[in-house]
Amino acid sequence: MRIFYKGISLAVLYCCIAWSIPGQVPGLATPAVAAETFEKLSPSRKHRKINDDIIDHLLHRHYLQITLDDQLSSKVFDRFLDELDPGHSYFYADDIREFELKYRYRLDEAFKKDNLKPGFEMFNRYQQRVIERLNHVIKEVEKGFDNMKFDIDETLRIDRKDTPWPGSENEMKELWRKRLKNDVLNLKLTDKPLGEIRETLLKRYRNQLNRILQNTSDDAFEFYVNSLALSIDPHTQYFSPHRTENFNINMSLSLEGIGAVLQTEDEYTKVQRLIPGGPAERSKQLKAADLIVGVGQGIDGEILDVVGWRLDEVVNKIRGPKGTLVRLEIIPADAVDKHQTKVIKIVRDKVKLEEQAAQKKVIEIKRGLETYKIGVIDIPTFYADFKGMHAGSRDYKSTTKDVRKLIRELREEGVKGIMIDLRDNGGGSLQEANSLTGLFIGLGPTVIVRDADGSLDIIRDHDPKLVYSGPLMVLVNRMSASASEIFAGAIQDYNRGIILGGQTFGKGTVQSLLPLSKGQLKATTAKYYRISGQSTQNKGVIPDLEYPGVFSVDDIGESSLPEAMAWDRINSIPYQTYYDMADLLPRLTEKYNSKMKLNPHYLYVLERKKRIEEMGGRKEVSLSEAVRRRESEEADKWRLDLENRLRKDFNKPLLEDLDELKPDEHEMVRGRDQEEDEDYMLQKTADIFVDFIETLF
Repeated sequence: MRIFYKGISLAVLYCCIAWSIPGQVPGLATPAVAAETFEKLSPSRKHRKINDDIIDHLLHRHYLQITLDDQLSSKVFDRFLDELDPGHSYFYADDIREFELKYRYRLDEAFKKDNLKPGFEMFNRYQQRVIERLNHVIKEVEKGFDNMKFDIDETLRIDRKDTPWPGSENEMKELWRKRLKNDVLNLKLTDKPLGEIRETLLKRYRNQLNRILQNTSDDAFEFYVNSLALSIDPHTQYFSPHRTENFNINMSLSLEGIGAVLQTEDEYTKVQRLIPGGPAERSKQLKAADLIVGVGQGIDGEILDVVGWRLDEVVNKIRGPKGTLVRLEIIPADAVDKHQTKVIKIVRDKVKLEEQAAQKKVIEIKRGLETYKIGVIDIPTFYADFKGMHAGSRDYKSTTKDVRKLIRELREEGVKGIMIDLRDNGGGSLQEANSLTGLFIGLGPTVIVRDADGSLDIIRDHDPKLVYSGPLMVLVNRMSASASEIFAGAIQDYNRGIILGGQTFGKGTVQSLLPLSKGQLKATTAKYYRISGQSTQNKGVIPDLEYPGVFSVDDIGESSLPEAMAWDRINSIPYQTYYDMADLLPRLTEKYNSKMKLNPHYLYVLERKKRIEEMGGRKEVSLSEAVRRRESEEADKWRLDLENRLRKDFNKPLLEDLDELKPDEHEMVRGRDQEEDEDYMLQKTADIFVDFIETLF
């Protein structure tokens, strides 16, 4: 249930430093408010000036060279309604028809004339409809659930984005009868008594009513103008002065909290990614695509229901001083039902920079009488101490400097090849991606940056020396993004090594912060291209050898974002290649595929991924308690059988219940088997790497 301004639906915030959000006390009883008498919001002169600045920047600075016309007006119209009411659960069909006739093809002219009234009119109508629904559902909850029947065979459609808006009051009431019943059933399936469920839902809906009443004209303006920005691409957005301050805070790495990047998805707070070296990443209990539905302070503080809260308020509850404990109630990404929540505990801390630094290890693979030593360099992020560099400090930290040292140490240890592990590496310094590539190639280009006017800036490695010239493999996954993709793409284009893992994130655009009279506009102003001419945008880097991840590309990654800019290509530029991949890859792929057929962990991940995709594709849920309990039991049995098949393959004791499964065991993002304190995928990857080495020589 999305009922409060949340910045933008794809806005991300690091859960780190606490910052205060004014508001009413959660759970405070809220009297019924007449939807016709609430204070209407209207634009100010300040908003018109900011809008004028934004339109000027979009028309003259954005990479896509925007044309504000009827086509874009129609897109903004749909986007605004989708942002306000994605579940088609508040507006009536008559509301939409009225707005269609008045505004679908006229928003472009209104924006040009700094006329913000259309957006405010739709926003005010939305607030009216939300207040009506919340007043209605609060009254229904206050009556209790004695007349609610959970043995009736009926369903609720949960994916309503293509469903018509209700055409009458009776249709609207029927939709909300089922929605309320589903909310009650989700809590009932956790074995909560009806009295406790009643109090939980009263708090939830009253909180949401409190929040809708706190909306200001600044909120309405930011929501509306960001519907324009997000109709262009998902990384262009307006930051109000308040959000500009928080955005700047979020760019610092000296933050305290859990180290997670969050976004809003419908009424839920969704984990977009974890910060390497942060408490959440170290805990192995939270992962990308998990949904946060409750937050509690300390070991026994009440867990507040945060469904429907605005993003910054949820972040405010999760952030806190170093050393304090926060409890999160989450719906795991692979849960078969929204009621299957679990509570995890994370101790807040600073993101540990030493854990973001590159680290090495050596894996030994036996082949007959010979033992191969394989060096692994794990790079969680592309970091650089620019202040230390410019000051001439000899002790400054940087990815390239640290990896150069690790390569020297690995060569002294006699490794036969080196694997660069970029799994979960969300990017960082472009300069470091360029210089790191230079350690493995001679002189040559590494990436092309194309500006809005079509001009090309070719980034090159100017050092002719190869620090390492031996066999190379790069590991990536869906969370490898930006600078990681530049490095992996360059290694692949140069035929310098093998790329193994999953399709990468696909963020191949550059954003600039443009000043406004109030606040800032973050706009996409350039695009990355590989030296082969291919963009890294949208498609990312496709590995030479695929090792699946549990994440679906439809749920995580650039291609999952609405209005993501398309993949394309430009002319390639001259560069040399190293290995003859046309000869090597077919032979290596054949060996790889034959081994993966027998790899229990590989098969385990494939089954988990298939199951998650099946569950994610469900359009309806049953409102029968018996059906839902049976589905839950079947899902638990399926998971238990799958886990035990894997444990049997590894000669581990079988589980009698899923509760015996450790929170960090068989963690899917990186394929780790934590119980053995060993990365199983690394072992198997190193084995494939030996095949590559033997094929080379």
